[in-house]
Amino acid sequence: MAKARNVTAKRGREVPREFKFHWGSGQIIEEAAYVGNYTEPAIQLLEYEGQSGAFGIRFCYYSHEGRFQRSPMMIDSEDSLEGLRAALKETPKLRELLRKLVDTDGD
Repeated sequence: MAKARNVTAKRGREVPREFKFHWGSGQIIEEAAYVGNYTEPAIQLLEYEGQSGAFGIRFCYYSHEGRFQRSPMMIDSEDSLEGLRAALKETPKLRELLRKLVDTDGD
């Protein structure tokens, strides 16, 4: 595996901002994103309106032109992993939820 360059998180979209699905809507309250070679992968913390404590985590990506892409998120390099890791440092709630997801000692 190639050694990763020193990368920094990059984000061009403001939070909070609205989202809408046919089953509910709310606000994107945190987003960790990184501008990679081909796409901008993002991990978003969604908070649903009218449902106290209801949230979701969306793994998605944007084109370099800023358009949301409906395909599954693909992480294209070690740089993207490092970039998302750096971005997560600025998203405490999202980082904690992801930590719970991968914590195998909490069983």
